[in-house]
Amino acid sequence: MSRPTKPTPPTRPAPRATATPAAPRGRLLRAPAVQALLIQCVAVLPTLFLVYLLATVRLPVTLLTVALLQGALAALATYKLGLAPWWRPIQCLFPVALLGASALHLPPSLFLGAFLFLLVLYWSTFRTQVPYYPSRLAVWQAVEPLLPAGPVRMIDIGSGLGGLVLYLARRRPDADCVGIELAPLPWAVSAVRARLAGSAARFLRGDYELLDFAQFDLVFAYLSPAAMAGLWRKASAEMRPGTVLLSYEFGIAARAPDRTLVPIVGGPTLYAWYF
Repeated sequence: MSRPTKPTPPTRPAPRATATPAAPRGRLLRAPAVQALLIQCVAVLPTLFLVYLLATVRLPVTLLTVALLQGALAALATYKLGLAPWWRPIQCLFPVALLGASALHLPPSLFLGAFLFLLVLYWSTFRTQVPYYPSRLAVWQAVEPLLPAGPVRMIDIGSGLGGLVLYLARRRPDADCVGIELAPLPWAVSAVRARLAGSAARFLRGDYELLDFAQFDLVFAYLSPAAMAGLWRKASAEMRPGTVLLSYEFGIAARAPDRTLVPIVGGPTLYAWYF
């Protein structure tokens, strides 16, 4: 008689491959603002060559001519590389604007002060492509009835100066209202506003991409078209059944909204997706 063979244990499926997060340097180089700056730098060489050709045929060459050539070449390269259309006029006018600013002989401290103010206001907008978009009272009032009943937790991603979060915390004392903001200045202003008002609203400084959306019953976003695809991937992977994703003004191409509202007559739409 042959010996009974041991049953073969079931094989486990191989672990799924996960995408390796992009290196910080790679993410930086993919930022459109960084690409635009690199295009301006590269455009210097063909600009100098064209200036040389103009000089050899004894055509007058002024600083304005050089700036216009530089801008035109940078705008053409921007078009060829497929950057968003609004970068073309920016690239075209950037050298002329620099020339005009230098002609005004403004003190360097003025430029430094403007740079520092814009830095703390917009912070990493060059990477996230999400500028500061303030919402209005009519939008806050439209969001309020969309909060689920009972004790809930909501978050405004990119909360700016904190208007929506402070409003909902005041109107819904049973709700845990949280805002998260990456730029230091708006975050500091919202935190001070909450403290002065004695509000229960909380404001975090950081990147919403590092949050787990499963913690929240409602997520509100007022971002930009460039961020919507990533927002949807994150929301669809993390949000629980019964929760709500809201986006003001910007829709999601991957899925039609379950509900739409127009808080301001003739204004942008408030989109809602239910999970």
